[in-house]
Amino acid sequence: MGIVGLPGSGRSTLFAALTGGHGPVGTVPIPDERLEPVARIESSAKVTPATLEVVDVPGTGSALLGNLRQMDALLAVVDAFSGTRDPAADREALLLEMVVADRDHVEGRLERVRTQAKSGDPRLREEVAELERVLAHTEEGRPLSDYPGELPRELEPLTTKPLVAIENGSGGIDLKLEAELAELPPEEAKEFRDGPSALESVLQDVFAAADLITFFTAGPTETRAWTLTRGETALDAAEAIHTDIARGFIRCEVIPWDAFVEAGSRAEAGRRGLQRVEGKTYVVADGDVLNVRFNVG
Repeated sequence: MGIVGLPGSGRSTLFAALTGGHGPVGTVPIPDERLEPVARIESSAKVTPATLEVVDVPGTGSALLGNLRQMDALLAVVDAFSGTRDPAADREALLLEMVVADRDHVEGRLERVRTQAKSGDPRLREEVAELERVLAHTEEGRPLSDYPGELPRELEPLTTKPLVAIENGSGGIDLKLEAELAELPPEEAKEFRDGPSALESVLQDVFAAADLITFFTAGPTETRAWTLTRGETALDAAEAIHTDIARGFIRCEVIPWDAFVEAGSRAEAGRRGLQRVEGKTYVVADGDVLNVRFNVG
């Protein structure tokens, strides 16, 4: 997750508020009220939430934009605290900047492929034609997120990335205050807040915008939350845990988290017929508790 913003918007302050650090990379736990109840069933010694990696993306100009292309999602910060900026206008300016960057990116790719297409390769000629259509789309000032066709796989557009905007100020989120609270012990920080941190909803918004889901593994040693892209399978989940588990995948035992908690134990869930046995192609649902059986011998 990369942070973007116009100069003075509070980009670095947001990074500090999220991570409690000063850059350039930090991890942020994703609050999930389902994790503790699942852990209690197994009397887990350790509870590990899912995390997002946050990057205060380095560089300026084309270097900055190139680094942003490596991100999976973007957080856009706009100034709503100084009284000298229009947050809506600044957000539009950021989006336009990304559209222009995508246009230059497509143009550069088109020049390279045109040269390569002189070899007569029909696939390259097809890509040239598609890139010309994509370039025309960006030259109209439109983001590639609403391009009607399929984008060439080699492109790394900015305007197709999930983006969540944050207004930095009293009308949105006071990032300066959140950054100060992030330096305090969690219990002490709670005393200064009326409820959870405002940034928790931001993290949930990023999670939703990136179309991510959470699944759980649970046992006496550890209960842990993991992330997958919606639509990924039990084999993808096994690989997220460890590549050896995916390589030796046999089957996956699945219990929805709420059924698991209601049953009170894995054995009782089995007796009630709440546990299913699934194969590699099972599409994991948000909140599934998975137990992957595997053999790497």
